[in-house]
Amino acid sequence: MKVIICGAGQVGWQIARHLSGEKNDVTVVDNNPELVRRATDSLDVQGIAGFASYPDVLDRAGARDADMIIAATYSDEVNMVTCQVAHSVFAVPRKIARLRSQAYLDVVYSDLYRRDHMPIDVVISPELEVAEAALKRLTAPAAFDTELFLDGKVQMLGLSLDEDCPVLNTPLRQLTDLFSTLRAVVVGVRRRGSLFAPEPGDQLFTGDEIYVFTFSEDVGRTMEVFGKTQKKQERAIIVGGGNVGLMVAQRLESGAERVRTKVIERSRATAEKAAESLERTIVLHGDGLDSALLAEAGVARADAILAVTDDDKTNMLASVRAKANGCPLAIALINDPTLAPLMAPLGIDAFINPRATTVSSILRHIRHGRVRGVYSVGDAEAEIIEAEVLSTSPIAGQQVRDIDFPEGVLIGAIMKGKDVIKPKGGTRVEEGDVIALFSMAADVPEVERLLQVSIDFF
Repeated sequence: MKVIICGAGQVGWQIARHLSGEKNDVTVVDNNPELVRRATDSLDVQGIAGFASYPDVLDRAGARDADMIIAATYSDEVNMVTCQVAHSVFAVPRKIARLRSQAYLDVVYSDLYRRDHMPIDVVISPELEVAEAALKRLTAPAAFDTELFLDGKVQMLGLSLDEDCPVLNTPLRQLTDLFSTLRAVVVGVRRRGSLFAPEPGDQLFTGDEIYVFTFSEDVGRTMEVFGKTQKKQERAIIVGGGNVGLMVAQRLESGAERVRTKVIERSRATAEKAAESLERTIVLHGDGLDSALLAEAGVARADAILAVTDDDKTNMLASVRAKANGCPLAIALINDPTLAPLMAPLGIDAFINPRATTVSSILRHIRHGRVRGVYSVGDAEAEIIEAEVLSTSPIAGQQVRDIDFPEGVLIGAIMKGKDVIKPKGGTRVEEGDVIALFSMAADVPEVERLLQVSIDFF
C-alpha cells in the first residue's frame, strides 16, 4: 500500500517507522528539510520537503495513486486543508487528520459536517487520547499498561511482578489447576529487557513484566493472583485544568462510581473556564507545586494525583511532591521520551506519552477488513490483534491445540456471538468468532496468512 505521512515530527516519524517496517511504500512530507532528512536517512521511506497542504507538494509525494494520507503536522489548519486537497484534487481514498483544538473537534466530530464539507475519514485528538489513557491508568492503578478488547469484555493488563507475587516459580500450565475459575491468560513476558510469548512450562520470576488477558469482571482477582492490590479510587487530584485535565474531570464526574475530584490550575482564565464546565469538581487556582495548595487539596488523603499540565518538569515535580506527602499513586504526562528513565527513580508510578498514545491510535485506525483493532506493545515489539475469523481462514474449524501458530503468538480470548470464553486446547475456532491474540512483531505476517486478512490498511 502507498501512504503519505504529512509531518515528520515524533508522531509522523514513529508511524513511518512502523509502516515502512511492514514493507509499505511510505513518503514523508514536512516543511523542515532536516526532519525529512532524518526520516530518509534512518527509515526506508521517501521524503519531500514542502508544505503538506500545497497541491504541487502532494503531487510530488505521489498523491495521485496514494491509498492513504495521514496528516499529523503541528498545525490543525494544515492537517484539515491537506485532507481537503487530497480528497478534492487527488481523490485519495482514506484520510486521517490529527486535530488538537477543541473548537474544531466540536464541529468536525459531527458526521454531517465531516461528510459534506470536511472529507476526513478519521479524526485523532491527542488530548482525548491522553485523557482516555489517564482514565485507564486510574481504573487499573497497579498496572503499567492496560487496554480493552472484545467490546470491553476483556482487559489486557501489564503487571510488574514483585517478590510477594504468589505464583512465582510456578509453571504457567499449573495456574489453571491452582485457580480453576480464574479467566486469565498470560500472553507476553518481558524479562531482562527481552519480550517473548511464554510456553506452558515457563515460570515467572521476580522483576518480570507480564501481559495478561483477563475478563473485565475478573480484573480484581487477577491482580490478587499476581500480587497486586486493587484499591478503589475515591479521591483524585488533577494538576492542570486545560483540555486534558478538563476531559478527565468530566469523565470522572459522569462515571458510574463517584470519584471526588479536585483540579489545580495555575491560569486564572483556564481555572474559571474549568469551574464553569464542571458541576461537582472543586477547582483551585494556584501552582500545583505549592505545598500549601496541595495540602489544601487534600493530597495526603488522595488516592491518586494526575499531573497533566503542558510542562513536563511541573508534572514530574508535582508528582514527586504528592508522593512525598502520602499520595499512593502518581501519574504524570511526559512529552519528552528521554525523561522516561527518571520515572522509576523518582517514584512516579506511571507516565503518559502523548505522542505514543497518538501513534497507537492512528495505527489502530489504519487497520482494516475483519481486523477490529490493533494495540502496539512496548516499542513496537509486539501487537495485540483483534480480528474476526473468516470462512477462508486456515484456522476456521480447528481446535486451538491444532492451530499451527508461530511460537510468538498466543490467543488471549475468543468471543463467540456475545459470549467471551477463555481459550483452551480443545476450544474450536469457528467462522465468525472474534479472537484477541498476542503476536511478536516478526510473526505478524504469518498471523495475516492464518487470518486471511491484511493487517495494515483500510
